[in-house]
Amino acid sequence: MAQVRPVTPNTPEGCEECLRIGSTWVHLRECLVCGHVGCCDSSPHRHASAHAHGTPGHDLARSIEPGEDWAWCYADELLLLPS
Repeated sequence: MAQVRPVTPNTPEGCEECLRIGSTWVHLRECLVCGHVGCCDSSPHRHASAHAHGTPGHDLARSIEPGEDWAWCYADELLLLPS
């Protein structure tokens, strides 16, 4: 939690990797450490999980879907809801 800071999505128009390879996604997640935008685990490539598991200390991501206000900790597999 100490590494979480206000971030701006790196690519507000979609998943960074999917945009590069011409793929599609289902939902988007934003890393709360660096702003990386990746696709969810229901998407074909699961780029948000890959970022979290492949980048030490980048375990927290939030949904950037309209109307959703939650985050996920990949390290602890824990859903975080606003208080």
